[in-house]
Amino acid sequence: MEKEKNTRAYLSLLSIYIVWGTTYLAIRIGVENLPPVLFTGLRWIAAGPIMLMILLLRKYKLPNKNDILHLGISGLLLLGGGNGLVVYAEQWMPSGLTALLITTVPFWVVGMEAMVPEGKKINLTIIFGLILGLAGVSLIFGGDLKSLFDSSHIGGVIGLMFAVFLWSAGTVYSKHKKVTVHPLMGAATQMIIAGVVMTALGLIIGEGNEFNFTTSGFYSYLYLVIFGSLIGYGSYVYAIAHLPISLVATYAYVNPIIALFLGWLVLDEKISGWIILAAVIILGGVMLVKKGSEKNILKTRT
Repeated sequence: MEKEKNTRAYLSLLSIYIVWGTTYLAIRIGVENLPPVLFTGLRWIAAGPIMLMILLLRKYKLPNKNDILHLGISGLLLLGGGNGLVVYAEQWMPSGLTALLITTVPFWVVGMEAMVPEGKKINLTIIFGLILGLAGVSLIFGGDLKSLFDSSHIGGVIGLMFAVFLWSAGTVYSKHKKVTVHPLMGAATQMIIAGVVMTALGLIIGEGNEFNFTTSGFYSYLYLVIFGSLIGYGSYVYAIAHLPISLVATYAYVNPIIALFLGWLVLDEKISGWIILAAVIILGGVMLVKKGSEKNILKTRT
């Protein structure tokens, strides 16, 4: 049974690696025409009930009051604050530069978890793996670093820094505040709570008057509901529940590789030798984080 859970968890991680590498572009397309808060809220308010209905049909139990409190907090940190601010920031930020700033997530997550009494402590293997992964991403996006100081991007950069902090805090909170329901039921509850709050907030600040689906906006919304939310976020919550948090956080390094590969495969974009080298370095970093995380597990067991 434990081996089956492990297999599902690694498949979930693989899903995050692939799926979330495509969502930055979908968000960027969506916010060209749709207001960010409502765009965020309506995405989650659609995905949550769909997942809930599927789980209820499969006889999964509903969360109790205590579960709902913890899931509400983690959902608002992750989806309301973390994801919502990414959507907000992409009104000004290119999707590639957004992906670059998101690569700071593993450092925040590992650092925050180390401060939790029952959290996994940092070891040198994990630190070296994180630095190696960041170095690989910097090779890919090094030319974009100067764009961080572009005055037209400053609002987006600030928004992304808060997004990274809140997403990391929500990830650590979700890992260590145990609930009695299946991780997927937890994810569905988080989506519904965050969706209701963000949709209400969007309507309160007057975004309802600005919301008008274009063809591209609708397709980006649909893509984010199905792939970004149902598949991607469901996989993320499941992976957090069953894998070391430092390993799950490496999705932020792998996503840019996937985005570049898809650009080569679908749009015939060129991939240079530097990008191939960077991909190898990033994957090496991920393997080191995995190895370091396994060391922590062995220490815990002994």
